[in-house]
Amino acid sequence: MARVTVEDCIDKVDNRFELVLLASHRARMISSGAPLTVSRDRDKNPVVALREIADETISPEDLKEEFIHSLQKHVDVDEPEPESVPMIGASQPAGGTGGDDISVEFDRMTEEDLLRGLEGLVPPAETDDEAE
Repeated sequence: MARVTVEDCIDKVDNRFELVLLASHRARMISSGAPLTVSRDRDKNPVVALREIADETISPEDLKEEFIHSLQKHVDVDEPEPESVPMIGASQPAGGTGGDDISVEFDRMTEEDLLRGLEGLVPPAETDDEAE
């Protein structure tokens, strides 16, 4: 029965290797408790998966996407950007309770100021453990 099912599936998935990957992934999904879309008829999970692909009750493209997703270790999720939150201690406009009109100002430091600040730093004292 499985040989006839494979021949029926070739119309839906051109590459036999890809068919094996998709059917095995679907069989693992069935083993983990996914609902069946065709009757079992005393068939094992790989044969049921092939019958689902042959009967087009499961889209090969959807199976391929699920298979790729299952192999990914890091999945990027498109989340909305967080809204800007005013900093604690930021001055609020007079007469207002705050809102989106708060502008944040940053202090600018020149390269000369940075170098003068770095020259004033003292290296940490060596401990007995580091000297040995």
